Amino acid sequence: MIADALLSRLDGCRRTGVNRWIAKCPAHDDRHPSLSIRELDREKVLVKCWSGCSAANVLAAAGLEFSALYPPRLTHRTKPERKSWPAADILRCVEQEILIGAVATLTLANGGVLSDGDRARLLVASERLTAAVMEAGYA
Repeated sequence: MIADALLSRLDGCRRTGVNRWIAKCPAHDDRHPSLSIRELDREKVLVKCWSGCSAANVLAAAGLEFSALYPPRLTHRTKPERKSWPAADILRCVEQEILIGAVATLTLANGGVLSDGDRARLLVASERLTAAVMEAGYA
């Protein structure tokens, strides 16, 4: 628990609930516990002195800095690994788009006319094939 760093430095500390404690505030002469401590999802620790001491004063009196109330952060982040598509899946998609183009070509070669929907789908096929070529780094 990240609250342990603070809890171990407080007097009169007792649990009041799940991830909640009360203790004597180290920033003033506290005869009765007035400091509330709460840990949120192992992400941070909240500190509240009901006598009015600031969190900074409480931490300074306990010999801690604000960083003690937060989990350590990663010093560097890496980009998530980009997973490549299996070649068989790519070829199946390319095959589908080529088939669309072949059907349109045969329709036109035999004197047929493409509907607005056919022309729109042919354009989509062309855009997808161009995107595949660009994604492969050949554009």
